[in-house]
Amino acid sequence: GGGRTASPRRAAAAAGPDDADTLRAGVKELKTVLAREYTSFFSPMSTSHYAPDVTFLDPLTSLAGVAAYADNVDMLAGRTLLGKFLFRDAGIVLHSVTGGAVGAGGSLGDVTTRWTLRVTVGALPWTPEAVFSGVSVYGLARGTGGGPAVIVASQADYWDSANIVAPGAVGGGGEYAAVAKTKALGDFWGQVRPGGAAAPPAGPEVPYILLRRGDGYEVRGYPAIAAAKMAYERRDEAYLQLGQATRGSNPYAPAIMTVPDDADEEKYMSFPVAFAAPGQDLAIPDSIGTRIMGTPGVTLAAEKGRVVAVAGYDDASTAGLVRQRDRELRGMLARDGLVPAPGAAGSVTFAQFDAVYTMGARRGEAWIELEGHPW
Repeated sequence: GGGRTASPRRAAAAAGPDDADTLRAGVKELKTVLAREYTSFFSPMSTSHYAPDVTFLDPLTSLAGVAAYADNVDMLAGRTLLGKFLFRDAGIVLHSVTGGAVGAGGSLGDVTTRWTLRVTVGALPWTPEAVFSGVSVYGLARGTGGGPAVIVASQADYWDSANIVAPGAVGGGGEYAAVAKTKALGDFWGQVRPGGAAAPPAGPEVPYILLRRGDGYEVRGYPAIAAAKMAYERRDEAYLQLGQATRGSNPYAPAIMTVPDDADEEKYMSFPVAFAAPGQDLAIPDSIGTRIMGTPGVTLAAEKGRVVAVAGYDDASTAGLVRQRDRELRGMLARDGLVPAPGAAGSVTFAQFDAVYTMGARRGEAWIELEGHPW
């Protein structure tokens, strides 16, 4: 994993084989409790699994005591009077729960969760959405008084957008540390400040899981898709031909282009027309496939699900701008311990979400598929 590695918290007494089994069962139970709390947004919170003097630290907040911890969660969820004014529609997606090894003498290693949090800031008139991804590092201790065998003694939260300070292990997603509160405040305001008019999207967007909102980029998990695909020379002509091939099939945004570094190799554009729903195989309606396959120069391509890093821009997708953002994105991935897939070398891939001729701020992105990552 890419989280901070903390020293194991030693238990109060040496652990024999039976005691070690009890601790391992307690860690397993606690990890199940955490997963349930994330899913329900701590409604209810299992306060018995937290020490009465539990400490909490994130880039903006520090507090102590289980009551203060529960009040903070309830405020973010809009379950308090202040929370109802400040926030709404809070939700968290849990990506993984790892760690918690029981060591020699009954020592307890930290548990680390990876998550993405979304919340609407209702206190601002334009009700922006703020998104944070990161890790929570839980320090563990033995329970007392006949309650759970293992409890949370401390929690430290780190944001992917503010707290990654070194690449760390290759593919681990970076090392985290505390940073100045001003950096976190700047990150938050950068998300919620008013924006300008944006160009309308070309169609509904292929759904994805936001795995990381990093410093200058995002990491997303995309499902398997079916796409109308063709080689092209002029992007506007490819838009027209793929539009004709997918007429009536309601293609999804974005249009995805791959341009090799070698100018003698062919460029490709694709329009997604179907995607795999969670837990299901990719299904392509016959009517869609028949029309696409009947269009000269257009093929129907099935592409596996993938984890993609993206860096956005709000101007037209010129060759110079796309290649600049691709270089910048590769630098950010190296900085944060993420590894491009081998197929990402030798070409640039970019996505365009709005129609080819539109007014307002454009939405384009450089894309790099990842191989080494912690998700």
